[in-house]
Amino acid sequence: MTDLTGESPSAIRVRGARVHNLAGIDVDVPLRRLVAVAGVSGSGKSSLAMGVLYAEGSRRYIEALSTYTRRRMSHATRAAVDSVRHIPAALALRQRPAVPGVRSTFGTSTELLNVLRVMFSRLGAHVCPNGHRLAPTIDVAANRDLTCPVCAAVFSPPGAESLAFNSDGACPACTGTGVVREVDDAALVPDPSRTIEDGAVAPWSMFGLTVMPQVVAEMGVRIDVPYAELTGAEQEVVMHGPEEKRHIAVPSKNGKLFELNFTYRNARLAVREALNNATSERGLNRVNRFISAQTCPSCHGTRLSEQARATHVAGIGLAEVTAKTLDEVVMWAGTVEQTLPAEMRPMAHTIAAQLTEMAQRLVELGLGYLSLDRAGSTLSTGERQRVQLARAVRNQTTGVLYVLDEPSIGLHPSNVAGLIGLIRDLMREGNSVVVVDHDVQVLREADWLIEIGPGSGSEGGTVLATGTVADLGANPVSLVGGFLAGREQVVVRDRTDPAKVFGLGGIHLATRPLHTVHALRVQVPKGRLTAVTGMSGSGKTTLVLDSLVPAVRAKISGTAAPDHVVTLEAPGIERVNAVDATPIGTNVRSTVATYSGILDDLRRVYAATEAARERGLNASDFSYNTGSLRCPRCEGTGQISLDVQFLPDVDIPCPDCAGTRYAPDAHDVRRTVPAGAEGISLPGLLACTVREAIEAVADLPRVRKKLQSLVDLGLGYLTLGEDTPALSGGEAQRLKLATELNRNQSDALFVLDEPSVGLHPLDTRVLLGVIDRLVAKGATVIVIEHDLDMIANADHVIDMGPGGGTAGGRIVAAGTPQQIARDPGSVTGWFVHDHLNLTGEHRPPSPMAGGGR
Repeated sequence: MTDLTGESPSAIRVRGARVHNLAGIDVDVPLRRLVAVAGVSGSGKSSLAMGVLYAEGSRRYIEALSTYTRRRMSHATRAAVDSVRHIPAALALRQRPAVPGVRSTFGTSTELLNVLRVMFSRLGAHVCPNGHRLAPTIDVAANRDLTCPVCAAVFSPPGAESLAFNSDGACPACTGTGVVREVDDAALVPDPSRTIEDGAVAPWSMFGLTVMPQVVAEMGVRIDVPYAELTGAEQEVVMHGPEEKRHIAVPSKNGKLFELNFTYRNARLAVREALNNATSERGLNRVNRFISAQTCPSCHGTRLSEQARATHVAGIGLAEVTAKTLDEVVMWAGTVEQTLPAEMRPMAHTIAAQLTEMAQRLVELGLGYLSLDRAGSTLSTGERQRVQLARAVRNQTTGVLYVLDEPSIGLHPSNVAGLIGLIRDLMREGNSVVVVDHDVQVLREADWLIEIGPGSGSEGGTVLATGTVADLGANPVSLVGGFLAGREQVVVRDRTDPAKVFGLGGIHLATRPLHTVHALRVQVPKGRLTAVTGMSGSGKTTLVLDSLVPAVRAKISGTAAPDHVVTLEAPGIERVNAVDATPIGTNVRSTVATYSGILDDLRRVYAATEAARERGLNASDFSYNTGSLRCPRCEGTGQISLDVQFLPDVDIPCPDCAGTRYAPDAHDVRRTVPAGAEGISLPGLLACTVREAIEAVADLPRVRKKLQSLVDLGLGYLTLGEDTPALSGGEAQRLKLATELNRNQSDALFVLDEPSVGLHPLDTRVLLGVIDRLVAKGATVIVIEHDLDMIANADHVIDMGPGGGTAGGRIVAAGTPQQIARDPGSVTGWFVHDHLNLTGEHRPPSPMAGGGR
């Protein structure tokens, strides 16, 4: 597309954008540049990037396709905006990519496994039908049959599909999943002290087989004695009895008896049939309680058939290669060429070079520690997003708008350079990139910045500043400018004197090796803020979430600690709160008001008003889930789905209640509030922000106290009726802490997994203030972190590394942030040194290969 001068447009022109809290903004977004959108949490950054730019870019592209094609594609609905001009086709890399299915691995999601399969099919030493291994030969690439020199058997070598566990190469026992699912007999009879007629056999009552006790009685099994007292033969009938018909009498509703024949379904068969008939996730979950998953004994978890495992390259099979980390695979691929005959080496060089080129992108993003057979569902959000980004670069598109939602999530500072390098590669191909991010390292690399603000929710939604990094750094209106220019103070809390860090005692943990983590001896100071740091895959999660947390919980409950835990000393710790950034609730019925616990209080308050008593209403009537006052059209969800035939269903605010969830009668019940004469209804109060609502509940101390906790957490901009599943990870994490701020915490251990995710530097200061309040109440707080502000403000740092995977798994440094910064073995310390601006001190050389920057 060209403008009137015949030149290509230089910017996307957005006019009158009103998505979510955007206040009808006008903004130009430069094309073929790296544009960063900044702003505090809830300011409207994602509304502009995802709700306007991505939504319009993807919608217009899809609407150019045929109706037949569109009906098979999901796409964004029309954005609330006056106009968007010069918008390219858009792709989004979301903050929370979908969790892959059971057949996905790191190797399949990166497509590296496709290259390896070609390598093994073309360069492999194949095995004949009689088990004799043939030397690699160029005949395979020429599509010729092979003849075994030992037994003269003629056979076709396996192609790439024959080596795929999602296709012909799947292990027949587990169908390529690496896991076999068996019925768990212990789960079938969870309480052997019960009788069969009293429901001892759980699947019969759960899956509609309520006549089976009568049927099994006809087969000679006693149903009126505890299951544990049945003979072995009787229990065998219950678990494995034959599908025989038995004649029993079944009463009808009016009491008459009907003589009927029923085919017996033993307990195991009942579960297998239910599994085969399950058509929904809910149905599967009901069955899964009776199923145990075990590593496949046939393929030992490799997912591959015996034939697919038989082919070797450079002396090892495909299963052995995929068990290696990406770093190890790259090193191995470089040795393959020299193991082959001279005529095969050019082909080997080409395949290995392609593998290495694809892998290098992922290594630059800090994923070299992952093994190729790692299940896709076990990858973290940040790992999945980086896989997406590397794949986007490899696709070599041009003229596309890429919208990246916080691509720095989970990235150690040392990997940010690799992220920026990939983004620059996208732009070199003629693409445009818009990044929503808070990481100052990322923002400083932008060609152009758009800052949304100044506040959150209704207090945000305007364009604060636009320009280069230097422009925003010099702009007094910009909230992020001071951080970009390095003017803002880094340390914002009173850290404990280094000599007194362990003055309140400590938690001591010793472990044996686990996964790629070595045996460890760890000390965590009590009553302090400790940051556990290190490269991705260095062992932070294994140390804290897989070792320390379960060991402390086991000590509290008096149960056995994990096998790899050798010793634990945690004097005085009686509670463990592990707070992560997972969404709160699963549907729109979970709101800020319900999660914080104030809705129950408010329902009782409104039921006590004179207007409610006159109408005969009680507290239950004010429930938007089940009460008589809920909106009958949307049934209290606040939204309805529209069927637009060929296109995906569209969710819109309910036209009857305007999204308030309540029927009109609920608006007639008002209570007088201290701040106003007219009073306010419950639906009206739920439409208020937390900060606004505080004024309306000044006479309700219990409710006001809970709302004040949300304000103190920096969540005052949220509305009381806001859906909690839609909150960002950082918002969800802070909301989970709301109930903990006003109680003694001297017996509590808090563990926060990357609490800075999604937080603007100013919001990080709010979070540090929250943590400071917990510590002041006596809490021991551990954060697993990459954010340099969080690390610099810790009392104590435990740095894992030096790398990820097999290159990590050790404690490389421990001490105050300054001590970490001076440690020559700490990769994290290299960046902390700069962040604390320790310019008057000698900085140790970078422990990273090639300088790491």
